[in-house]
Amino acid sequence: MRKQLKVAISLACLMMFIGCSASPVSQQTTKITFLNSKSEIKTQLEEVAKQYNQEHPEVSLEIITAPEGTSAYQKLMSMYGSGSPATMSMLDPGDTQTFLDKAVDLSKEKWVADTIENGLDAVKKNDAVLGFPFAVEGYGLIYNKKVLDKATGGPFDPSSVNSRSSLNSLMAKIQKSGVAPVMLSPMDWSLGSHLLALAYSVQPGGFPEFVKGMQNNSIDMSQNNVMSGWVQTLDLLKDNNINKHAPLDSTYEDGSKALGEGKVGLWFMGNWAWNGIKSNDTANEEYGFLPLPLNDNTDDPNNSKITVGVTKYVFIDSTATTPQQQEEAKKFLNWLVYEKSGQELLVNKANVIPAFKNIDLVPSDPLSKSIKSYMSNGKTLPFMATLPPDHGAITGASIQSYISGKIDKAELLRQIRIYWKAQQG
Repeated sequence: MRKQLKVAISLACLMMFIGCSASPVSQQTTKITFLNSKSEIKTQLEEVAKQYNQEHPEVSLEIITAPEGTSAYQKLMSMYGSGSPATMSMLDPGDTQTFLDKAVDLSKEKWVADTIENGLDAVKKNDAVLGFPFAVEGYGLIYNKKVLDKATGGPFDPSSVNSRSSLNSLMAKIQKSGVAPVMLSPMDWSLGSHLLALAYSVQPGGFPEFVKGMQNNSIDMSQNNVMSGWVQTLDLLKDNNINKHAPLDSTYEDGSKALGEGKVGLWFMGNWAWNGIKSNDTANEEYGFLPLPLNDNTDDPNNSKITVGVTKYVFIDSTATTPQQQEEAKKFLNWLVYEKSGQELLVNKANVIPAFKNIDLVPSDPLSKSIKSYMSNGKTLPFMATLPPDHGAITGASIQSYISGKIDKAELLRQIRIYWKAQQG
């Protein structure tokens, strides 16, 4: 009897041991990480991860946001240096180029066929698709409708601005109504990567040929119609700037505050500024985009367009991740595109304009709605998102010197040419 009891106890212990050792296997999860370069949606992305983990208990998705003062590019370089890169990394198109040789080929993913036109251009290499288009953004002149309605004496019609002269006329009316016409923010990235890039995007011979012309001196910058027109439009912004007497003193936050409070009618900026405008809103959330015309030709279709494009891409690491992690990362990206809960969180929670034709949802904010309207009507210019990493800082500094009166037009154009000649390597 005692012997049978010992056997029974031994069997019971054995079963308990097997059960305990098997338990972790049955509950094992695959951990994947996501490096976020949009700090303004850190909280929202963490909510996305929480929801995804609830729906997919076999996966543990963690959001990593680059710390304040450190770019996601710097963070990722550090992670690669330590041998532990994120499973997925969201970066600007230009930064993404550095890591394409470390990216998983996503060419066979279903969403490739559903991506908007030209949405994958920046992440294609040897016909392979190496990145996922995460966000579409746009920029132009953001307007406060309440201010413009008062200035124009009735409901403002955005289509009325289709030339530099019509923009000048609008600014004169805003000024007459007692409000400063425009805020021209002095950040180098806004002036160099966005304002100057507008002139690149409408060069009649294409941007690559324009760069070649600057580098081999076959283009006379002072005689280039687009560049001359761009400087004239820059002058219009400079002369009507609320801070024209101290053009370099304002901050990014000053712009959203001035526009939201109705102290200016216009602000050259992008839809990423909405949260700041909303926190200062006095116009019942009635805002939209106007184009920034570079000439006086009302028949020039470019004068009725704003800049729109994919500004963030996600790539999956192929060097330090397991095949299982890569598959789970692909599933997460597909969830964002095709599952209702993923679409809702991406668009309505993170306030992202999706880059996919199958997603009908539109973010609720007025700036995103305005961008979608321009997209639907085919009135968009390409986002020059793969400029060299130092382009904004160097050319932006030149524009800062110009708007503060330190250099003239000829010197500004000369410095832009010098920058591109230095890129010849």
